[in-house]
Amino acid sequence: MSHIVRVVPRTPERTPVHLKPAAPLAERVLLPGDPHRALQVAQHLLERPRMLNHHRGLWGYTGQASDGLPLSVQATGMGGPTTAIVVEELIALGARSFVRIGTCGALDPSLALGDLIVAREALAADGTSAALGAVDRVRGDEGLSDSLARAAGAPAATVASADLFYDDRAGVAAGWRARGAIAVEMEAATLLRLAELRGVRAGCLLAVTDLLDPGSHERAARHMERLDREKIEAVGLRLGEAALAALAD
Repeated sequence: MSHIVRVVPRTPERTPVHLKPAAPLAERVLLPGDPHRALQVAQHLLERPRMLNHHRGLWGYTGQASDGLPLSVQATGMGGPTTAIVVEELIALGARSFVRIGTCGALDPSLALGDLIVAREALAADGTSAALGAVDRVRGDEGLSDSLARAAGAPAATVASADLFYDDRAGVAAGWRARGAIAVEMEAATLLRLAELRGVRAGCLLAVTDLLDPGSHERAARHMERLDREKIEAVGLRLGEAALAALAD
């Protein structure tokens, strides 16, 4: 009988300077970008959540989830740079499984507002993942991505990770779509690349909150329609529920 031995790269020793833990950190962490969503998800999923971090406005919480095990919910802020800082420091503090629960803009016209997507892979169209050595695209943990797809009843697909929310560059979104991306967001490639480098598990579950017109190769993408705040808050809780179910799978 053969055995597969996984060699885990040594994690660089880091002393966290941006996260100041005021409560124990769980090995399982949900990663919304928005601090307000972190609070809502924590209150929804955790029994007696305790504030893990409030330093620099990066709100985080820890508590017992419905499966009886500890779970942390930590905001990353917007974009790859802050995500890289937060994830590196969470790994240094002992976290080992991550699910980004975030929002995205749809590039595929078949997607509707409120649809959920598992980002099985992300195009590295941002500077942070490229600086971390990502080339072309980066994949999430296969088992975790499969669990997310089952829990959310959502397709597993390719998304693009970008640096700009307001992107007026002509043809860029159409180019992502030509490479297979059905949606665009800002943090997945950084998280998935760091997970590869540090030997931890990571997946990404997204909700469509914006419909985009990717245009032709000569025109820039434009925001066509967006979920209102109340519906974004509701879909954020759905993301948290599905991510927890996947982690408990």
